[in-house]
Amino acid sequence: MDVSKMTVSINKAINTQEVAVKEKHARTCILGTHHEKGAQTFWSVVNRLPLSSNAVLCWKFCHVFHKLLRDGHPNVLKDSLRYKNELSDMSRMWGHLSEGYGQLCSIYLRLLRTKMEYHIKNPRFPGNLQMSDRQLDDAGESDVNNFFQLTVEMFDYLECELNLFQTVFSSLDMSRSVSVTAAGQCRLAPLIQVILDCSHLYDYTVKLLFKLHSCLPADTLQGHRDRFLEQFKKLKDLFYRSSNLQYFKRLIQIPQLPENPPNFLRASALSEHISPVVVIPAEASSPDSEPVLEKDDLMEMDATSQQNFSDNKFDDIFGSSFSSDPFNFNNQNGMRSREKKDTLIDHLYREINGLKKELENLKAEKHLAFLQLKGRISELEAELAEQQHLRQQAVDESEFLRAELEELNKRREDTEKAQRSLTEIEKKAQTNEQRYSKLKEKYSELVQNHADLLRKNAEVAKQVTVMRQAQADLQREKKELEETFHRSNEQAQRKTQEQTEVLETLKQELSISKHEFQALQGTLETSAQSEAKWNTQVEGLERERASLAKIASERFEEISSLRNRLERTQSELTSAQESVRQIAKDQRKLFLLESGQEAEKMVRDALSQLEEPVLIGCAGSADHLLFKTSSVSKCIDQVEEAQNQYLNSSNDVSGLARSMTLLAHLVSDTILQGSATCLTTSLEPAETLTDACKEYGREALLYLSTLKEEDCLENADSTAMRSCLSKITAIGEALRPRGLDIRQEELGDLVDKEMAATSAAIETATARIEEMLNKSRAGDTGAKLEVNERILGSCTSLMQAIQILIVASKDLQREIVESGRGAASPKEFYAKNSRWTEGLISASKAVGWGATVMVDAADLVFQGKGKFEELMVCSHEIAASTAQLVAASKVKADKDSTNLAQLKQASRGVNQATAQVVASTMAGKSQIEETENMDFTSLTLTQIKRQEMDSQVKVLELENQLEKERQKLGYLRKKHYELAGVAEGWEDEPVVSLPEATSEKD
Repeated sequence: MDVSKMTVSINKAINTQEVAVKEKHARTCILGTHHEKGAQTFWSVVNRLPLSSNAVLCWKFCHVFHKLLRDGHPNVLKDSLRYKNELSDMSRMWGHLSEGYGQLCSIYLRLLRTKMEYHIKNPRFPGNLQMSDRQLDDAGESDVNNFFQLTVEMFDYLECELNLFQTVFSSLDMSRSVSVTAAGQCRLAPLIQVILDCSHLYDYTVKLLFKLHSCLPADTLQGHRDRFLEQFKKLKDLFYRSSNLQYFKRLIQIPQLPENPPNFLRASALSEHISPVVVIPAEASSPDSEPVLEKDDLMEMDATSQQNFSDNKFDDIFGSSFSSDPFNFNNQNGMRSREKKDTLIDHLYREINGLKKELENLKAEKHLAFLQLKGRISELEAELAEQQHLRQQAVDESEFLRAELEELNKRREDTEKAQRSLTEIEKKAQTNEQRYSKLKEKYSELVQNHADLLRKNAEVAKQVTVMRQAQADLQREKKELEETFHRSNEQAQRKTQEQTEVLETLKQELSISKHEFQALQGTLETSAQSEAKWNTQVEGLERERASLAKIASERFEEISSLRNRLERTQSELTSAQESVRQIAKDQRKLFLLESGQEAEKMVRDALSQLEEPVLIGCAGSADHLLFKTSSVSKCIDQVEEAQNQYLNSSNDVSGLARSMTLLAHLVSDTILQGSATCLTTSLEPAETLTDACKEYGREALLYLSTLKEEDCLENADSTAMRSCLSKITAIGEALRPRGLDIRQEELGDLVDKEMAATSAAIETATARIEEMLNKSRAGDTGAKLEVNERILGSCTSLMQAIQILIVASKDLQREIVESGRGAASPKEFYAKNSRWTEGLISASKAVGWGATVMVDAADLVFQGKGKFEELMVCSHEIAASTAQLVAASKVKADKDSTNLAQLKQASRGVNQATAQVVASTMAGKSQIEETENMDFTSLTLTQIKRQEMDSQVKVLELENQLEKERQKLGYLRKKHYELAGVAEGWEDEPVVSLPEATSEKD
């Protein structure tokens, strides 16, 4: 291949246009390296390019160089080692740019250096990373230490690839179709090489990790597994995002990684691993190149043209009629010329050498095509194996979906009930939305007031700027007047000096004239005309002297007037500066006062809203309250710093005003958040927190009132406000959930203790129910005895069902621990899965607590001191707690587990027993109410009317109270789920089915 042709292709491939590198130019560069068996021409051209001054040029250079390292001649790596330090320096230089192609070029250059170092350390790996399993084993030389080190180097290599992958995606606006734009394709095009590298590195890493786990303990390779899991998640996400881009769909077929990472602790999982295969369609391998002929056709055409060329040359040398007339010697003199023959022979040799070079190029292209086809065949075989595996997975999934369909049909009826209650919930949501809109309008008004204050501040600053500009103009005019004065003075001095010199000259001429006059006085009679002439000259000189003296006096008068003007200008400038200072001082006082008044208004509004009904639905958490108090503490420090700066230099009041406004916002938010937190706690802490918030608001108003007055600014003290803030912080710390305070080492023992305590609580509740039943049989008769027996019998059935559920839950938990802990102990498994363990502990506590509360409620009902509704609510709570225990138990369970099926059956038994308790309670309540005698025969018309009105009032009150309690219940449940998600770890287990628990309670 001609060097000039390769140079042109390199310059066309690496240019400043923000478009993707054309494949035909890159292919020419690759073939050129195979032709010259190295990259000397490539680097000689690249060294003349301004890679350090143009980011797009450097980005396209990295793309072409990456292709050469992968598909070029093996000597490309050796020829490029001398430029490794230059690539590092260029990477650091581009790393200082945070926008555009700067960071992209820096990361890409770092990746190329890492690739070069990897292949230098591991020369058995080719540039395209395509190796068989046997070659991979030979690379480690059957030494586990070599395999260990090789895996670490592959992790580093893959980390650089993923870093470039993520940086390119983060630099694109994925909300638009960037893959169809030229700029987007320029950034996405190099990712094809990255995808090819990543697929091989991932495959080799999986195989090496399985080999290491067969030779080394699992604990030794924990770091390798953690790092592999992190890279697996990143690579899976990037492959998925890339496969959805239109640009890649026509150029490359990107594989999808499995749903779950390989389990290296199970040696048989290696057989389930499918190597990811990246397929480049043949019709899309050169999307932007012109149609080219096949290599066999080129070889045939070259052979034909070479034969035709030889025939034509023979005819040119010996003549076309040589064979028919061998004895024609008329035209043979020129053909036998030695010089022409030598010239033709040299020309033929050059043609033959050129053809040989073209033949070598064709062989190189054929070899390259053979390698690509061979890789394509292996990729298609791997893809076929993957499709077969996916088909088997689809069959298994269809069977699982059938089972899920049956279960969903059972849940559909419960879902329909939940949908009927959705309308009521939406109505309540609209009411809450209206309340939120009012709060939003109030906040918008505060923001508008703040913006008005900022505009006033800007106007004051603008006025100060204008006055300063006027002052600068006066100073500049003063300087100009002084310069004019100096110039006039110098000019007057020069004029005076010139006049003095003229007078001296005149005096000299006058003395000469006198001498001449004396000399000519003897000849006075004969030179009367000459005497008159000299007299005339003397008179002219005297007039000129008088005029010069007049000009000098005028100059002195101008100088005196300029001095007077300068003095007036200085006095005006002094008065203007004094007025500017006075105006700025008044404006600062006014701005500080208005800012303080607005800040006090915010705090007063917050205090007035502290106990308003609109905040009943705004429940908050102690963690959010602590976050607000921390922000207020930092803001107080900012206010004090701004206060000191203003006292030291009172020119700028904007910093203090901004700090006061921010402090007022944060104080208001803290007061409102404290009120909202009171709704999620008991009465006594709520009252304490409310009083602390009120005192905190009063101290904040006192502090702001001292800040807004400039005369009292030095006496502003935030000690009392900080004390109140510390009190609120202490209350918030006491209200935080304590679920996360347990050490992870104690979780394993705590699970067993809580399950045992729950079983003991159930047994105690069963014994108390039996005792109450015996007591009722001994002391009650008739309908009351019948009601008590029915209720206590259903409660006993519920306790038995709960005991069966707890036993099934223990069996399932034991199975989960045994299957998931590996070589670790059960305590280590519980500590490792701390979120799941805390969920089990919380659910177990809830079950035991619910059983105890239900027995207490039943005892009060039988004594006539309780309500039947309390007993029904307790039953619902037990059902919800058992549903939570079931959900927490089956999160990590196998879907085909027998113990899981038994746990579900036990859960349905608890639901049926709960429904029986509720039904018996409602029937008993109705039976008791029917037995009560409502005798109104002795009442008068007025008494009946009075009682009717009282009943209507009571009904309205109860309806209003019921509505409020329902709203409060909804907010409490919502807050409970939020706090449970943080304190008990439910956010890490998305499989928990809360709708099932709701349906069981319903």
